Amino acid sequence: MSDGWTRVNVAQNDFVLITLLSAMALGISACTSEETPTEPAVGRGPELAAVKTYTTVDLGTLGGTFGYAFGINPAGQVVGGSATADGVAHAFLWSNGVMTDLGTLGGSESAARDINPAGQVAGQSLTADGVAHAFLWENGVMTDLGSLGSGGSSGANAINPAGQVVGYSQAADGNNHASLWEKGVVTDLGTLGGPFSQAYDINPAGQVVGSSRTSQENDSETHAFLWVNGVMTDLGTLGGDVSQAESINPAGQVVGSSETAEGGPGVSHPSHAFLWEKGVMTDLGPFENNQTFALGINPRGQVVGWGGSGSPLLWQKGAVTVLETLGGTGSTAVGINPAGQVVGYSGPVAGEIHPLLWTSK
Repeated sequence: MSDGWTRVNVAQNDFVLITLLSAMALGISACTSEETPTEPAVGRGPELAAVKTYTTVDLGTLGGTFGYAFGINPAGQVVGGSATADGVAHAFLWSNGVMTDLGTLGGSESAARDINPAGQVAGQSLTADGVAHAFLWENGVMTDLGSLGSGGSSGANAINPAGQVVGYSQAADGNNHASLWEKGVVTDLGTLGGPFSQAYDINPAGQVVGSSRTSQENDSETHAFLWVNGVMTDLGTLGGDVSQAESINPAGQVVGSSETAEGGPGVSHPSHAFLWEKGVMTDLGPFENNQTFALGINPRGQVVGWGGSGSPLLWQKGAVTVLETLGGTGSTAVGINPAGQVVGYSGPVAGEIHPLLWTSK
């Protein structure tokens, strides 16, 4: 299957719960996150705002050494995935200082990806048969949302205020397609002409964004898309072959990342964060190692993501801010709510990753 955990790491293309979470904890342990560098790094954008405008809160874990926050609603409730004391990954809900294990669909592992204003949670869990399925959690009950094909896998990435859920589902042909769950029915959103696609976010108006292969023959081209009222539109790229739309706000502003036409020092096809609005894709600029990735946008147009070798970033009013970390290595900002509260993850010490909440002072 494809792109199951892209919001954790854009380079990952398979959904594996505990395996991927463990790999991420190990893989980013060698990364560095700078607060206020003494001089610009190669490829860094020209504007770097001061950073100590946000307080950081370590949300802890479900007993293990690592966890990741993926979504936050207007009330400041946070969801994600965390290792338990037994070393398996479970979906969690963090609210008012308390982290709750949301359980699974009968299998060993799960992770929550998004939460709406009503407290409904969407994510993915292994079933008792070991198949990954999308779920909706509400009032203590986790419901299996099923898939397009009989016995196929699925995963949920986002949920809007109306309870519409988007993600991916394995179709009858064995490929994953962007999917929409609503009132017990799962709808195949199609592709841009290629064999697979996946949806990553949905706004209150039901507009959906994600990525899709563009042809059956060319397996190198994957483009960001916007789906509205049954029509999937290719948003293009910043000049390269690959782009991906990660988040859309109520105004229809879309953010994600795209390969650029030309490489930079040490990077043949660097990816830059983008903002797409009214048909125009704008490059949000480079950072360390000439790389940036945008993962979330709120109604105010504030954008979060990461850059370089693992620095959590906030774009607002034309400037990019490097958010303070827990002091360890490897950090990413994943989501942002209307109040500007940011969630993601950071390493407090080497070998550990914790879900993190940034709140404006």
